[in-house]
Amino acid sequence: MAWPRVVGIALGAVIIGHSAAVAQSLPPGQREREARFGPLLANPREPGFFAAYLWGRSKQLGSRLATIGVGQTIALARSENWELAIGAGVFSQFNLESATSDLINTDYLVGFPLTYRRGDFATRFRLYHQSSHLGDEYLLHTGARRTNLTFESAELLFSREGTSWRVYGGGEYAFARSPSDLKPAVVRAGLEYRAARPLVRLGRLATGALITGLDVTATQARVWQPGWSLVGGLEMTTPGSAWHWSLLLKAYTGPTPYGQFYQDWLSSIGGGVSFAR
Repeated sequence: MAWPRVVGIALGAVIIGHSAAVAQSLPPGQREREARFGPLLANPREPGFFAAYLWGRSKQLGSRLATIGVGQTIALARSENWELAIGAGVFSQFNLESATSDLINTDYLVGFPLTYRRGDFATRFRLYHQSSHLGDEYLLHTGARRTNLTFESAELLFSREGTSWRVYGGGEYAFARSPSDLKPAVVRAGLEYRAARPLVRLGRLATGALITGLDVTATQARVWQPGWSLVGGLEMTTPGSAWHWSLLLKAYTGPTPYGQFYQDWLSSIGGGVSFAR
């Protein structure tokens, strides 16, 4: 896959997200009332639209990576306090050191999150499926052997939110999994900050507020070695829209969060753009 195709996929994700944003714009302030349990800012596998450029260090991945995500969570039923939704995402990584910008790995995720909010307290229970696949170009150029990695998991998270801060924690258990010796348990915790006042103003077009997030995930499959994901940047909001852009710097160290390489170790740093509700 040539580099222009990587750019094309990234732009396609942004265009799709922008079209959805225009179609689903809400009056000012309704975004906050609609949210039951917002997406985890620093989770590398949270359904949404994003593209990032990373410099990384690992045994199996290249030192220059492009990561792209296309996904969304859509409400199926809701009341004042709870919401049942379907959420799906596709997450791909490309080796930018390769002359053909090889597709390395793609993770497919689909689930049904049930979320509940009462005051500052919120929770998310989600049943989801994930499967992971190596890219054809990567297989041809490296001779790597594919692992049949697929699982169904039950996740339970709790969060407490203030005006600017959110703290969350919980875990999950993979009740059906392949390979059969894959350990089932995961624990997760995180902290997020969203500034109450804008840092940047673009007239009446948009405002930008400082945001930061830290997500720490430990899996039984990697003997509870933690993966640390840190992001920070600006969240750009347009008046009258439930959607926002985020310009983010990203850093990660820990077990690789890309499915086929879950037994590898990755350290990376870079930046990108995301588009989410």
